[in-house]
Amino acid sequence: MKVAIALVASVFTLSAAHAQMGSAPSNGAGSPQDTAPANSGMDASEDRKVEAHIRQLRRDLQITAAEEPQWDSVAKTMRENAEEVDRAIDKREAAVRNANAVDNLNSYADVVQAHAMAVKRLADTFAPLYAEMSDSQKKRADEIFTHRHHEKTVAKS
Repeated sequence: MKVAIALVASVFTLSAAHAQMGSAPSNGAGSPQDTAPANSGMDASEDRKVEAHIRQLRRDLQITAAEEPQWDSVAKTMRENAEEVDRAIDKREAAVRNANAVDNLNSYADVVQAHAMAVKRLADTFAPLYAEMSDSQKKRADEIFTHRHHEKTVAKS
């Protein structure tokens, strides 16, 4: 559950810088930063899920070689966001055992706030990349980030 929330946070916080239009998509192998482990407080399984999500999103968005520097910023933000949300969830899980109703609500608010801040960071990082994407990349990003892609996938299964 923590990974799912962290991944949602990372998707919604997606953002990056400049991308050059008209470049061919890169081979999907990923930049060194794109495939680097998160080196976080998350366990190895959670790190792998975050990295797999980043690689899949990179492929889905068809990030070009010219967009790599901006994508690296997006991927870094996604990793950092996943770590931060994971820490907030861990803190809540540790506190909730002995929490009263007010403490429980406050710890939940802390998780929601961490998620909201992560979404904002990702949006800020992703915006410059999005501005420079080709029309087809923008259309794909719009589908992904408005969950139309997810709804189509769920409908097919």
